[in-house]
Amino acid sequence: MKPFKPTTVIFRENALEYPLGKKLYESFKEEEKIKIHIVAPRGPFPLENNVSFRKKFIRAKKTLIVSVRSLGKFQSCKPSAHYQLPLVTGCPAHCHYCYLSTNLGKNPYIKIYVNLEEILDKAEKYIEKRKPEVTIFEGSATSDPLPVERWTGSLARCIEFFAGEELGHFRFVTKFTDIESLLNLKHRGRTEFRFSLNSNYAINKFEPTTPLLEERIKAASKVFQASYPLGFLIAPIFIYDGWQDEYKDLIRKLKESLDNKGKRISFELITHRFTRRAKEIIEKIYPRTELPMNEETRQFKYGQFGYGKYVYPEEIRQEIEDFMRKTINEYFPEAEIKYFV
Repeated sequence: MKPFKPTTVIFRENALEYPLGKKLYESFKEEEKIKIHIVAPRGPFPLENNVSFRKKFIRAKKTLIVSVRSLGKFQSCKPSAHYQLPLVTGCPAHCHYCYLSTNLGKNPYIKIYVNLEEILDKAEKYIEKRKPEVTIFEGSATSDPLPVERWTGSLARCIEFFAGEELGHFRFVTKFTDIESLLNLKHRGRTEFRFSLNSNYAINKFEPTTPLLEERIKAASKVFQASYPLGFLIAPIFIYDGWQDEYKDLIRKLKESLDNKGKRISFELITHRFTRRAKEIIEKIYPRTELPMNEETRQFKYGQFGYGKYVYPEEIRQEIEDFMRKTINEYFPEAEIKYFV
């Protein structure tokens, strides 16, 4: 599939004070059919407001914001890591179920941060504070950073940074496959490279504008050959006619592509859930979605952040967990299943 290309790039003035900000400005000036704006360090963007919620959402998915990240406290990131590492916010993909649709609302701009060295300096202070424990940072808690890597280089810089940190580890997850620039880096096993996978049914129905399952598995195989610690996020897991056959086929294809003798890989498993607010937003953005959001067939549960969500009833959740654990253990008996939720 074609790499992501924004239609609009908005620079915060203070971003131009950083080398990456200047580099990006000169680069995007040479691109055809990209509108460029320079705006104040704070305040609104010069975009028309008299458009529908849906149009604002779609426009934002094609809008890149070049900004300076404030250096407040890093957010926690359980169960994935100790802290979020804020590299990018937002994602150009249109996954119907994505929680960013709720968190970012009608304006899910893709924001890249040019003060990466300041962010890494702060990460180093967190590492120092938790010594002698290892501190793990998640680079994709609020984004998929890979689609903008060809401009930012932030993943490459982080991989090299953490290679030199004995007590600091880095991990990120992606649905995308443009991984060539990361394959030959010296990572020293301190960056866990993860791919978000799903069944063909789920990808075709709910993950438009993302690579196919086979393309993601092919990219994962290359990453594996580059000796990165490799993980897979299978999420969100859906129940539908034939779901067991398709998820088993996913794991089988993965096994066929990876010669993992003597190497450990990990899995993270998340079942589909949604909030009432997410449902309202999703139905505005994707009015024809077939995403299963019938509240009567779900169980209401409060999450770790204090808000309620609709999850599969306990007996179905247990059925999914038993099946996924059994299937993964069949094909990858040495794999670690980090969690199932």
